[in-house]
Amino acid sequence: MQERTLIILKPDAVQRGLIGDIIGRFEKMGLKIVGAKFFVPTTELLNKHYPVDREDFITGMGQKTLDNYRELGLDPKHYFGTDDANKIGLVVQKWLVDFMISAPVMAVVLEGPHAIELVRKVRGHTLPLKADPGTITGDYSFDSSSLANSEQRPIRNLVHASGNKKEAEFEIDLWFKPDELFDYSTAHLPVKG
Repeated sequence: MQERTLIILKPDAVQRGLIGDIIGRFEKMGLKIVGAKFFVPTTELLNKHYPVDREDFITGMGQKTLDNYRELGLDPKHYFGTDDANKIGLVVQKWLVDFMISAPVMAVVLEGPHAIELVRKVRGHTLPLKADPGTITGDYSFDSSSLANSEQRPIRNLVHASGNKKEAEFEIDLWFKPDELFDYSTAHLPVKG
């Protein structure tokens, strides 16, 4: 049941001085930090993390934008010149990459039982406007697709969290070398063997 997952504290979390508060929430749950690094990622790394050739990912980002616009009664064609989810997703992907290289990020690998699901619950909904109070995005952000897109930037949602086991494994291997990850005992979860 032990899992590892990746979180990335994005430039907005770093610039607002929320690193300690955010990581502390995961540590207080009992999740263990097994890797961490603070740096400005490269465009190459980010294009692998947010791949333009993964159509389901790009179209999914565009569709989230379209759904948010519909809920708010806004016309996406006015802002993007199109209502094609893939084309909108490509624009958002570029904004994401540009944003993520604008300042340092904190990449962290967390480990614990059900780590992937727990981290996503505590992080909250990707759209801060829809995030529940008590979650990181619900407590520290108020952004929406329409607000972000009107300013031609990605949503400021503070934290990226791997979505599932396959994604976590891919992202951890992408952001960390094996010798940058550590196995050690904590007070409540001793290492076996």
